[in-house]
Amino acid sequence: MSGQRPVRARIVGPGAAGDDPVVVVGALPGGATARIEWLDPAHAILVEEPSRDDAAGSTRTRLTLGPIRRGQTPGSVVREVVVDGWRFEVELEPEERASLRERARRAGASAGPDQPVEIRAEIPGRVAALAVGAGQAVTVGQPLLVIEAMKMLNEIKAPRGGTIARLCVSVGAEVDLGDVLAVLE
Repeated sequence: MSGQRPVRARIVGPGAAGDDPVVVVGALPGGATARIEWLDPAHAILVEEPSRDDAAGSTRTRLTLGPIRRGQTPGSVVREVVVDGWRFEVELEPEERASLRERARRAGASAGPDQPVEIRAEIPGRVAALAVGAGQAVTVGQPLLVIEAMKMLNEIKAPRGGTIARLCVSVGAEVDLGDVLAVLE
């Protein structure tokens, strides 16, 4: 459904069984929507509803869900999902954290070319390395710094070209989700 883009899901109310939640997975191209109907803790049906303009009927796909495991980022969980024989690992996180992560990613795209951009931490951890210094010119996608989180190195890249106006962290500094790492002008 969504390729490489994250899909936001929300609980909208009780399901047909009374206490099982109905989860809306999200909007699909052309105004279609998708939702999950739970059969039991390990089985569900993905229901894709066409838009009102589409003459096609809804499609129902059976899902099998594996056990819940702890995810890479704090507060997230990973669950294996099997759809028509295809196996996917899905990482789920609280909506507040997902919103903050999305805002941090979009910060560079939403600022105009003359406006400064605050580059924020997308994951809590420790600054393992700096690849740039204040006053240095950077290009879009250029590595700026590395954050170590849960024994994994996460490279933070420039969302656009510009000049590093200010570095707000140093090597070894602890950062939390949403902390300002650098300002790009």
